[in-house]
Amino acid sequence: MFITLLVTAFLVALAVLIHFEALRWLTDFMLSPHSRFRLALLICMFGAIIAHVIEIWVFGLGYYYLTKSGQFGSLEGGFTHTLSECGYYSFVTYTTLGFGDLIPKGHIRFLTGMEALTGLLLITWTASFMYIQMKRGWKTNSSS
Repeated sequence: MFITLLVTAFLVALAVLIHFEALRWLTDFMLSPHSRFRLALLICMFGAIIAHVIEIWVFGLGYYYLTKSGQFGSLEGGFTHTLSECGYYSFVTYTTLGFGDLIPKGHIRFLTGMEALTGLLLITWTASFMYIQMKRGWKTNSSS
């Protein structure tokens, strides 16, 4: 269980760090004087999506490592132990979609719960970030 806790803490910290840096970079981009608001906003949105996809694959690699060893639990329900299936499971978990076709067993359930919580927080962080960027841009563009 201790290894699962360490892996989970590392993956959550890495995902939050990736997200923080992505939003920091996107903020700098949005504030640059040469950026056009509408184009910058679109780039911001796609940048946030790319950050989420990277974070999801970070967790997917964690599932791949933990399930491959067999010591930390498994994913059941037709799971074939491929990286693409771990990525799929991570997408479903991170977005809290939860189809239920793959079911975590053993210590890996902790990682599943923490990924869902992390995904929820990072997605809402992105929504708040995008709202602030749009509000800032609308104020600037309406006054000119």
